[in-house]
Amino acid sequence: MMTSVGSSNGGGAPSGGSWISLQMLSCLDRLSRLPETARLVLCVAGIFVCYLVFGIFQEKVTRGSFGEHHERFTYATGLVFCQCLVGCLFAGGVLQIQPDVPNNAPAHLFAICSSTYVLAMITSNKALEYIAYPVQVLLKACKPISVLLLGVLLAGKRYSAQRYACVFLIVIGVGIFMYPSKDRPPKEVGSETFGVALLALSLVFDGLVGAVQEKINVFRVTSFQLMYATNAYGFAYLFAALLISGEGIAFGSFLARYPYVIWDIVGFSFVSALGQSFVFLTITNFGPLVCSLATTLRKFTTILLSIVLFGNHLIGRQWLAVFIVFFALLLESLSKRKKATATHLPGHQPTSSV
Repeated sequence: MMTSVGSSNGGGAPSGGSWISLQMLSCLDRLSRLPETARLVLCVAGIFVCYLVFGIFQEKVTRGSFGEHHERFTYATGLVFCQCLVGCLFAGGVLQIQPDVPNNAPAHLFAICSSTYVLAMITSNKALEYIAYPVQVLLKACKPISVLLLGVLLAGKRYSAQRYACVFLIVIGVGIFMYPSKDRPPKEVGSETFGVALLALSLVFDGLVGAVQEKINVFRVTSFQLMYATNAYGFAYLFAALLISGEGIAFGSFLARYPYVIWDIVGFSFVSALGQSFVFLTITNFGPLVCSLATTLRKFTTILLSIVLFGNHLIGRQWLAVFIVFFALLLESLSKRKKATATHLPGHQPTSSV
C-alpha cells in the first residue's frame, strides 16, 4: 500500500503555523540568486551556527543541574518528543508552501526509518547522563564505522582500501581517547562504559536509518517530505511511549518546576530543524562532499566550544586522539568523492550508495 505522507497541498494559502517556514523559503529564494561563493559561505555558516547553538542547548539541558538540589534532566524521551514535534511542524509548514510533489513511498518504510531515528536520538541523549559532552560528540562522529560494518554484513558491499584505512584510524583514535586513566575510580569508569555502550547502540541505529533512507530515496521523495514523515511518525511513537511509561508526567513536572528549561528545549528543537534545512541546501547546491566536510569541522568546533563554555577538560592523549579521529573523518569524506558508490559482492542486490 502506498502513502502520500509528507506530500504538500499545493497552492493553498499558508497557515499561521507555517509563517516561519514561509519566511525561510523567502530567504532561500534570495539566497539562490547570490553568487556561488556567497551561497557557499552562507550555507556553511548556517550549518555551523545552527549546530553549534544546538550543541550548547543540548549540553545545557542534558548535562546541567537545576534548582537548589542540583536536579539532573533525565527525560531523553521527552526531549526527543519535543524535537520531533518542532521538526514535524517546520517541515509541514515548508510542504504547504512548496509546489506539490507526489510521494509514492510505502508508509512502512517511513515507519521503520522513524523508529530507528527515534531510537538513535534517545540513546544518544541518554548517554549524556553518563559521559561528558565532548566524548559524545567524538563518538557520534564515528558513524562511518557503523555504516561500513552494516554495509558489509547486511548489504554485502565492498569498500575501497582507503575507506577501511580511515575506519581503522577512527578506531585507533577512539581507543586512545577512551583508554582509562589509572587514577579513575571504578564506579566512574563503569558509568562511562555504560554511556559508551548507549552511544554504540545509537550508531547502530544511525546506520540502519541510512540503510532505510536508501530504500526510500528510490521513490524520489523530497528532503522535506522525508523530514516531515520521519518526525510525524516519531511524534506518534514518543507520545505513546510517554503515556505508557509515565515519563510524560515526570517530564511535565520537571518543566513546571523549572519553566526556563522550556525555552532551551524549544531553541534546541528549532535550531535542529533549521540546521537540517541548511544541510539539505548545502547538498543540493554543492554536493555531499562539501556538506560532509562542513559537518565534520563543525563537530570538532563543538568540542572546542564545549571545553570553553562548560569547563570540560581533555588531557594531552585525548587531544591527540581527537585530531586522529577528525583527520580520518576528513580523509573518509574525500574518499567518497573518488568513489561515490561501493561495489557489491556477487549474489547481493545493489542498493543506493552510502
